[in-house]
Amino acid sequence: MVESGEFVIPGIELGFSEEFIPGEGAYEEEGKIYASITGTLVIDMKERKIKVLPRTSTPPVPKDGDFVIGRIVDVKPQIAIVELIKLKGNERALPGSIDGGIHISQTRDSYVSELSREFKVGDVVYAKILNTSRTPIQLSTVGKDLGVIKAFCYHCNTALSLTGDKLKCENCGRIEFRRISPEYGKGLV
Repeated sequence: MVESGEFVIPGIELGFSEEFIPGEGAYEEEGKIYASITGTLVIDMKERKIKVLPRTSTPPVPKDGDFVIGRIVDVKPQIAIVELIKLKGNERALPGSIDGGIHISQTRDSYVSELSREFKVGDVVYAKILNTSRTPIQLSTVGKDLGVIKAFCYHCNTALSLTGDKLKCENCGRIEFRRISPEYGKGLV
């Protein structure tokens, strides 16, 4: 049997379920406890628990209520599709390709007649996760700090500068409107 403090890899037998409870990074199968992740084994004799502390950070998992940064990949009449990039406060990118959706009713706390006026493909948004059990994950930009945090000119694809409540292209002079966050241009990305 392995001892507390040893380095373990997934599948290594750590102990028996008659003696210990599997904790984080461990699982029980047919009366035996195995490592489910790579890391350092920790045996808590007081609580009779075995766990494995990861050596590297684990990929973040989006949960209801989390705040997320994503990129608009499509805007339909009723929903904007967002490719989720990362969770706020977690430097590690989300694993794989996870899509979210902002329904027109979840764009702002007032009436929205055209979703294409609020978001454009390529915009980077700061949103709140409402429901992870739906596909795509339900998002909202209704809230004080939520909305577009980086946008690009629809005409020449230059980054837009915030001027009052409008976005201006310094390259072609075009003025554009979005669901702008107070965090626009402050480097959340």
